[in-house]
Order: sequence, then structure tokens, then C-alpha cells
Amino acid sequence: MKDIRYNISLYIIIPVIFAGIALLVILLTYNVSGYYVRKGLEPELPMLVWGAVLVLLTYIVGLVITRMLLTPLQHFVEKTEELGVLKAVSKDENREKKDEVGRFTQLFEQVTELLSQVDAKEMFPEIIGQSKAMRGVLNQIVKVAPTDATVLVLGETGTGKELITKSIYDHSLRNNKPFVAINCAAIPEGLLESELFGHEKGAFTGADSKKPGKFEIASGGTIFLDEIGDMPLETQSKILRVIEESQVERVGGLKPIKVDVRLIAATHQNLAQMVDAGKFRQDLYYRLNVFSIHLPPLRERREDIPVLVRKFLKLLNKTVEISSKSLQLLAAYQWPGNVRELKNTIEAASVLAEETIEPVHLPSNITTEWRSLSFNDSGTESKEEKAKGLDVRLQELEKGIIIEALTRTGGVQVQAAKYLGIKERSLWHRIKKYGIDVTSFKHAV
Repeated sequence: MKDIRYNISLYIIIPVIFAGIALLVILLTYNVSGYYVRKGLEPELPMLVWGAVLVLLTYIVGLVITRMLLTPLQHFVEKTEELGVLKAVSKDENREKKDEVGRFTQLFEQVTELLSQVDAKEMFPEIIGQSKAMRGVLNQIVKVAPTDATVLVLGETGTGKELITKSIYDHSLRNNKPFVAINCAAIPEGLLESELFGHEKGAFTGADSKKPGKFEIASGGTIFLDEIGDMPLETQSKILRVIEESQVERVGGLKPIKVDVRLIAATHQNLAQMVDAGKFRQDLYYRLNVFSIHLPPLRERREDIPVLVRKFLKLLNKTVEISSKSLQLLAAYQWPGNVRELKNTIEAASVLAEETIEPVHLPSNITTEWRSLSFNDSGTESKEEKAKGLDVRLQELEKGIIIEALTRTGGVQVQAAKYLGIKERSLWHRIKKYGIDVTSFKHAV
């Protein structure tokens, strides 16, 4: 038998139900009052009783509808809290969300955070990082990867610009075509044009045969120009022509060659400032800066440090653990070399350590930085500078300790508070103060 049921939106059903109740009240009230008027009786008492009955009926209908809607939500909340995947939402933690709706809202926010982490981990397994800052970057990759838009990846040295670029390529429509990367800073200025555009036989001394350039090799796919800020101005003008006309001309060549490439560029330099200083072409900058992705430095996503450390430890040829104190120092360090510096630090410390990496195995700049204070030009420190330096370093140390505790407990705040020897409410206030993303620690253990 054919199923003839129809699904109607709750936005239609619930208003229709209450509109029907209101219409029923009007009709019944009219008939009851008319009856008593025709009989010459006083309608006050019967109308009062009838009104009470209608109020009770409306209340019961509203209660039934509310229960039908909220019961599944309550069961969902109870199940998730029993599983321990999400943090229990208590009234003491947030007085602004102590009602049921607020409780559900806060829990759904946690679910959204968790799902975004799972999605990021599934789509980008090669990228280590579950912090909000990195998930924002991954969201940008998802949006721009399927297009042919030129992408400019910005970030400090060691933040993983090449890894991000490779992820853009892997999720693009050109992922079955060539991917060619070239470091503009690693090739001498006199050879860069030949590498990029190729050369004909006899174009210069040593050119014994013709050679296709990187743009020709990458045709149909993607070309990655790393450290484009170090490219000479003369070469920049030729790159601009490639972007505008989709064709290259080999060194010593006479005919232009059509190419179809998607361009991704990266640099650790501030191209806008270089344009103002006349060191980078303004027109090329605008052509490159179609869609820019800024990679946050490691010091702005400290939640990822424990995850990165444990990942690097797994990649080692020997089994080495890391002590709580060492992880705290790593979390408090500024990391001017970012992820690359962290990786090298772990590798070096593992060589010195037998079974556990202790603070003594870490470089001296990491173990002493948080204790150091800023000095003025005269070599002495003012009270204001001293107080500021001490406060900043104490906050960094405290944040590092909290991150380490959350890492060890998998983001469970009750256990982390016990580990730290403080109350859960006190821990919650510190987490909020430092803007720590607790959900990023769920898979850290």
C-alpha cells in the first residue's frame, strides 16, 4: 500500500495548533455567553469557570508539545554527558546559560566544535592542529581549493606554508595534474628565469640543449612559488605577464608558449610594505593577493603544541616520553622558528634523553626565556618593564601548565582540576581568561 503521509514543518504545525485553540475558544465562548443571555441568566460565574478550563486546556496542549520537542533533546544531552565526550554543562560554570535552552545551546556549540575537529582531521590528516586558529585556515582551504583562484599564503618561517599549499592542491580539481614547487630564494638570480620559463639551445653559455621551464612542466596543474618576496623585480614583471596572458617565453626563444596553470605563492615577508618600499611590484602584488591565507605563528595556537610534540615523538626511531615540566616550558616558549623549530628541538632533545625528555635536555634559550626580563638601553630595568615582563611570563607559564594538564586528561576539566589541585570553577575561569580551546585536547591523549 502506498504511503500517503506528508511531512509538515513544525513552523507550520505549532502555530496552526494554537491558532485552532484560539478559534475554538472564541466560538465556544460566543455560544456559551449567547446561551446564558437567551435564558436571562447571569453569565459571569459560568464564563469564569469556562475561562479556567480553557486556560488549563491551553497549558496542557503547550506542555505536551514542549515535552514532545524537548524530550529527544534531553535524552541526547544525557547520553553525550554519560559518554564523557563533551564537557558537562553546569549552572555554576555559566550563570548566563543556566536555563534549559541555554544549556542545550552551549552543548550544541561543543558538538559543532567537536564535529569541525573530526572533519578537519579526516580531510587534512597530514596537518597537525586542532586549535580554532588552524581550523579557520582549514576552512579557507576547503573554500578556495576547488576554484582556480590564485592563492597567496602568508606566514612566518616554519609555520608550514608548503604543507598548506600541498593541501590546497590535493583538494583541488587539478589534483591529478602536475604539482611543481620552486623556491625563489634558493636559486641564483641569473638562473631563476631559466628555471621558471625554460631556455632554448644556445641561449647562454652552457645551454647545450633546450629545456622546458617549471611553468611548462606544470601546465594543466599547479605551480607553487615559494618565497616569492625574494624574486628580482625584472623576473616579477615576467611572472605578471604569465598571469595576465597565460603564456611564457623561453630564454632565447622567439615564440610564446601557452600554459594553463594555477598559481600559488608564499612568503614570510610583508609584501605590502615591500610594495611601499619599491622592492615588489604593486601590480603583481594585486594579482597574487586574490585569496590570501595567513598562517598563525605557533605562539598564537599554543593548544597545538602538546599534540605536535606527541606526534613528533611518535616519528622518532626510539621510544621517548616527555616530562610534565618540559611540556610546560615548551608551551610557554615564544617559538620564533615555529613548528620547524619545535620539531628540531624535539629531535635534538630525544638524542640527549634516555627515556624521558627533561628540562635539562632542552636548549637553554627555552628554559631561560620565561625567566628573563626586558632591559632598557642603559642595561637596567624600570619597575614598569620589570612588572610587565614578570606578569607576561607568569601568565605564559600558567597557561602552559594548564595546557599540559588538559593534554594529559584528554580535555576533561574535572580530571585536569584534580591534576592541578584546584577547583573546577577556578580552572574554568583560567581557561576562559587565556582563551584556551578545550575541545582541541579531546584526541590529544
